[in-house]
Amino acid sequence: MTRRSAILLSTAMFLAACATAAPPVRLGSDGKPLAQVYRISAADTAAIQFRTLDGVNALRQAAGAPPLQLNAQLNAAAATHSRDMHVQNRPWHFGSDGSSPIDRVRRVGYTGRLLGENISETFETELETLAAWAADKKTRAVMVDPEARQMGFAWFQEPSGKIWWTLVTGT
Repeated sequence: MTRRSAILLSTAMFLAACATAAPPVRLGSDGKPLAQVYRISAADTAAIQFRTLDGVNALRQAAGAPPLQLNAQLNAAAATHSRDMHVQNRPWHFGSDGSSPIDRVRRVGYTGRLLGENISETFETELETLAAWAADKKTRAVMVDPEARQMGFAWFQEPSGKIWWTLVTGT
């Protein structure tokens, strides 16, 4: 029995020595961990959209507003604008062709009324971006507007990791 235990212990020690250790955390000159690039793959789309919808609906519930549902047409309008902001290299509400948020939702066939649009240029995750929008009076108002019933949410990520986020709400 002692011999078997010794063999098992030796084997376990050998395997532990072969295991790769987690890479060390890189620290900046201030001693804090360096930021890591948040990479998004196409497979993450639904999870990110529903995670954001859940976050917005939690804010809405706290404000006494009814929950939103994702709308494919609003998602398409948001995606178009996120890519266009990247092309223009500036976060603003007008398209490179002069289009407004209302023009963009009409182009995708949305028949409801557009109520608001939040945009962001950042390296942050969707939840960090949502928290920043929630902290600002104007962008929070877009998300908790009691008239809203539908939401579109999309982004464009550059190779550098920069993300252009767009959230739109409608009736």
